[in-house]
Amino acid sequence: MSFASLLNELDERIIAQRVGVQHDTARMRYSLNSNTIRNFEDFNRVISEYYNYHFTRCVSQGGSLSSTEASSRAKELLEQEYRRKGGDIVSAYNDAHDGTNGGMRAVLDAIAEGLKLYSVEGYIRDVFDRYIAPNSWETKVEYIRQFIAQCGVHLGFSIRPDQPERYAQNYKELIRSYVNALQRTSSVFRRL
Repeated sequence: MSFASLLNELDERIIAQRVGVQHDTARMRYSLNSNTIRNFEDFNRVISEYYNYHFTRCVSQGGSLSSTEASSRAKELLEQEYRRKGGDIVSAYNDAHDGTNGGMRAVLDAIAEGLKLYSVEGYIRDVFDRYIAPNSWETKVEYIRQFIAQCGVHLGFSIRPDQPERYAQNYKELIRSYVNALQRTSSVFRRL
């Protein structure tokens, strides 16, 4: 397997086709009765139902979670998203309750984007794992060196192009940086 093939599978259009489209389709097909909720109990119910709906269609391919687990995971995603905006889960609830900042629709969009991000990271990790044999240190370092050279302009400043060995041992930081770059520039993460 060649480096060119690895790079082809990491092209944003390929990622959009293989991962992004199904997430966007799942989000589009889910309809809400109202863009606001009455209380925190309704909020928990709606985010739990939506998380399970999206999770079973795009992540687990059929296996659902308990409502408690789905609600917990949805809140975790919402905390992350709202923290980036200077808020928290209370902000998400208030938006859903009052209909502000997109209301419940925007809350579900945030959950969908979090699940899409999770799936994109998993897809990229899988591509690296399929193309780079774990027992060939030299190949790992060379592929990582080439990847950084090819995509380095888009990677964050924390990625050191002179240290491919650092990322060959553990791709997590490199993958996170690449996904962050895709989030900033790619249609894979453009919201509906």
